[in-house]
Amino acid sequence: MAIKILHTADWHLGKRLDFFSRIDEQKLVLQEICSIADEQQVDAVIVAGDLFDVFNPAVEAVELLYKTLKRLTNNGQRPVIAIAGNHDSPDRIDAPDALALECGIIFVGYPQATLRPIKIEGGFTITKTDRGFLEIALPHSAIPLRVITTPYANELRLKTYLGTADKEAEMNKVLHDSWTALADRYCDDHGVNILTTHLYMLKRGGEILEEPDGEKPLKVGNADLIYSDSIPTQIQYTALGHLHRYQNIGGNRNPVVYSSSPLCYSFAEAGQQKQVVIIEAEPGAPVSYQPVALTAGRPLFRKKFEQIDLAVAWLLENPYALVELTIVSDTFITTTDLKRLYDSHDGIIHIIPILTKIKEDSDAKVSINLEQNREGLFVDYFTSKYKQELNEELLNLFREISGQQKEI
Repeated sequence: MAIKILHTADWHLGKRLDFFSRIDEQKLVLQEICSIADEQQVDAVIVAGDLFDVFNPAVEAVELLYKTLKRLTNNGQRPVIAIAGNHDSPDRIDAPDALALECGIIFVGYPQATLRPIKIEGGFTITKTDRGFLEIALPHSAIPLRVITTPYANELRLKTYLGTADKEAEMNKVLHDSWTALADRYCDDHGVNILTTHLYMLKRGGEILEEPDGEKPLKVGNADLIYSDSIPTQIQYTALGHLHRYQNIGGNRNPVVYSSSPLCYSFAEAGQQKQVVIIEAEPGAPVSYQPVALTAGRPLFRKKFEQIDLAVAWLLENPYALVELTIVSDTFITTTDLKRLYDSHDGIIHIIPILTKIKEDSDAKVSINLEQNREGLFVDYFTSKYKQELNEELLNLFREISGQQKEI
């Protein structure tokens, strides 16, 4: 009988889209992930890093993580393995380890972490451990689950925790040697063998994959690229975190998969289908895996309009969207039109004006009277800069600001 595993990553709990909080959407999508785990009757869950968005997350984000992971454990019946990503503080991830283990949550903050063997009453048992490795006996299966864990690590941290003294050693060689040693020691054909890591990985010779907007970049030039041919042949499935789009990057005979983030976290991700991956694995055989679409959360759109009326109509028809709105016009957007846009929708993140009829008159010499008052100087500057007359709304706004400065 096959072991079923749910692979997810890049939750980024507490993340905002500019000023806009996503915590309510995150609550909904994590509930959906828990429901999928229950409906699919998975035996284990892997969360491949970036649990939080910042090293010191808000209390609400921390509470959401612990409540979700506790629910995913199904009272200790289902091990949940959560590793640190580049957005996470390894110390924070490791901090609740003693209590978390008793609940069935396996946190791994640093590379080469050694967990203690433990038996969850009425649940699973961690039967073997080593630096960066654990073997789990599941309550409803005689097949052992072996997992090699490598949380995010920069070059310095890899050298520290993997024990290499050679400053010239490439990260690929360090990781390959560490993973191969563990796989040769523990990953035979009598169990299911998984690797989970949070790294920038791609197929050797393949296309360079774009890192998500707003991500702390892992790739500096090509020095930090990890290639999928570093993965040992015994590994039947590699559960990756960091890139936010679902993809099997290839370069290995077995799947090497980014599961995707659960929500679109930047407008560069607009239109991406977010999902988790369900893996079915048996000893000594190729795994089958299937992405399962996630539906919770507000969709992101980049929209462009040339008429305010059309923009307002679309916004009213799509109240649940989060929008980056581009307005193409031959004049500046008036304060009245801005108010109409914002009054019609609560999910406008950015409004980008594009002016199409700024007059070109590079040969004309502009004479400015420097003896005039501040308002006159502003009007002349605006006319010179944008080659059009200042409208009344902007002039009134300038007067209001100038009046406030005088009062201060």
